[in-house]
Amino acid sequence: MSETRQNIAGLAIAVVLVGVFCISINDLLIKQLSGGYPLHQIVFARSSIGILFTLLIVQYEGGWSILHTANPLLHTVRGVLIVIANMTFFLALAVLPLADATALFFAAPLFITLLSIPVLGERVGPLRLGAVAVGFSGVIIMQRPWADAGTLDVNRWVLMLPVVAALTYALNQLLTRKLGVNSKASAMAVYIQATFILVSVAFYLVAGDGRYAQGAANPSLVFLLRAWVWPADADLWVLVGLGFNSAIIGYCLSQAYRLADAATVAPFEYVGLPLAVFWGFVVFGDLPVVEVWVGIALILASGLFVFLRERQKARIVARTKIKARY
Repeated sequence: MSETRQNIAGLAIAVVLVGVFCISINDLLIKQLSGGYPLHQIVFARSSIGILFTLLIVQYEGGWSILHTANPLLHTVRGVLIVIANMTFFLALAVLPLADATALFFAAPLFITLLSIPVLGERVGPLRLGAVAVGFSGVIIMQRPWADAGTLDVNRWVLMLPVVAALTYALNQLLTRKLGVNSKASAMAVYIQATFILVSVAFYLVAGDGRYAQGAANPSLVFLLRAWVWPADADLWVLVGLGFNSAIIGYCLSQAYRLADAATVAPFEYVGLPLAVFWGFVVFGDLPVVEVWVGIALILASGLFVFLRERQKARIVARTKIKARY
């Protein structure tokens, strides 16, 4: 590997680590705000502020012309998938500890590997399939199917929300990989932020007065459907911070995967797991129960194995192509 490629890979890793750290802060702040504001109001404020910061980056990366795309439908579908992934995950955060929700969401790389077979026509060998099976066993353990409803702290449907988020996030990644998106990182971030704004405005028009929250007992439903309220002075600064943070997240993740291949970048996203455990303990005093620790270990081990195996296979293919030239 040349020095230039090494430098690009190093920069990609540094960028994704910044993005993952900001994601952990984002999740922490949204969980803190979930008791007083509806989710769609938080999303609207976050994305409205975030898109302003992102548009400044657009000017730096080439100006308004880079927002033009030949694939508006593709960007729309990607945006909707990301909105579903984020909102289902945030709804889970209103109820679940940070570490639990984050660990369940990290089933996404396992979904990507599994769904790449029918969607992309990729060949996945028995070792990676075995690792995926191990990872999903961790998801099942965290769901605690042997426990009855009376002994579980949350509704089973809430436990499924991060898994739905992982699935829709995986579909988004596969769609991007299948169709290809030749856009600047800042432009891609603008498309996503704009989709969030449109969806949150639609929620406000339908449920912004809180009419559907009346009588709701499930905390996730209350978080989704409660009425909009004017933020307290202290919370206004939190929302501004969320917006700035979301701009950094959108840019860093898009840029990291533009600078280096996924097999190099993706394993570093798992830094988000210990960060979620850390913030959950420091801020909320939560520590994962035994089943969650086991699930975290299985998901982490299987996910890293899949990425390392993909990287190994890519190197073998690259060496074979080089030999074939001579």
